Amino acid sequence: MGVLAAAPAFAYTQSVSDPCVTTINMQVYSNVFVHRYTGDLLGYELAIKRKSNNEADVLLYVYEGGAAGDGIPLSGQISHNRLYVTGTWVERLTEYPSKKEIVQKQAVDIHGTLDFAAFQGKITIGESVEQVRLKHVKTIFFCKNSSQHSRN
Repeated sequence: MGVLAAAPAFAYTQSVSDPCVTTINMQVYSNVFVHRYTGDLLGYELAIKRKSNNEADVLLYVYEGGAAGDGIPLSGQISHNRLYVTGTWVERLTEYPSKKEIVQKQAVDIHGTLDFAAFQGKITIGESVEQVRLKHVKTIFFCKNSSQHSRN
């Protein structure tokens, strides 16, 4: 049995090489925390860019022990403070020691209530469903201590 290492692939049209720049003008909601005993980063972040006609571009960041990467690009709708997002998470994994590439796709659905203070709802990734409450924050966790990307 081999070991898998994740390297996500994205079809996002804009450059996502610097998540601090990508998310600077987005509304960010987060419940990310550092685990007290292991030091692991855990939780979710949503970065939302409202567009015309109630549409939204969304980046979902999933923290499962470490950095979340570039985020999962998704599309959604915002209607009367309700957020509806669907899409597919495509993960490119490398199996070790064979270095064989494995592509995994998982459906992503996000539904809930959105306001200035918080997002409250469900995040579904594949078969996993989590009820979440994400607080409105200035920036994604990755950029929190970065002075070069501060938001005023």
